[in-house]
Formats: sequence, structure tokens, C-alpha cells
Amino acid sequence: MTEINIILSILETLKENKPDSAFISSLHQQFCNRGGLSKKQLEGLYAKAVQSKIISSAKLATLEAIIKKKPNRYKSEKIKTIAVEQKDESILQTLEAILDKFPQHKMALFLQSKFKHNDPLSETEIAEIKRLGKVLIK
Repeated sequence: MTEINIILSILETLKENKPDSAFISSLHQQFCNRGGLSKKQLEGLYAKAVQSKIISSAKLATLEAIIKKKPNRYKSEKIKTIAVEQKDESILQTLEAILDKFPQHKMALFLQSKFKHNDPLSETEIAEIKRLGKVLIK
């Protein structure tokens, strides 16, 4: 049984119809080299195919289904950092108390080093220091 590749079929039809289109040529070349296209590229191909009006509605529907099946990619949010203009001595005291009791505690050593080098501590790191202080120092 031979497999019908809808994307390649659409690309070749569009390339025959508009041989001077750099976008279609680029997509065709990428598809042939890598064997697939990203969701954004497929959306661009779909837009071009709808505009051309020579692609059958069945192929357009199949392409649309392929696009919907692909996952969305989101960029992760930036971690908020607190600019520590004045060193909070309670943080340093908590870290030193933890290190007095557990001198090899890697997280405490890392955060102490970061604190002493005036690197900004994130809200998460400050919360972690306070949590470690409650758990380890009694």
C-alpha cells in the first residue's frame, strides 16, 4: 500500500502553480530535507493554499487537521528577581545558622555564595532559605 503525503502533494501543486514563490520553494526544500515542517510553517502553507484556490477542499481539511494535531510551543516566563539593594541580614543569619549545623549543605552554600557576591536572589530562593531555616534549625 502506498502512502499519500498530503503536505508534499500540496507543496508540489503550489510550486507548479507559482514556481517563482520563494516561500513555497523554501518550504518544499525544508520538507524534502527534514521530512516535516513546524506548526507555524504548516499554517503559512495553509494560508497560501487557501489563497491559491487550486487545492481541493479535502486536502485543505487534511492539512488543517495535521496543523491542529501538532502541539503548541510556548516560551517559559522569565523568573522574577528581587533587586536586593540593602542586604537583608536575617537571610545571611539564617544561612549561617544552617551552615553551622550542616556545613556541607549544598543549597545553603550556593545561596550564601550568591548572597555574598551581591547576586540578586529570586523570590523562590528567599522562600527556600526561610523554609530551610524552619526545617533545619529548631
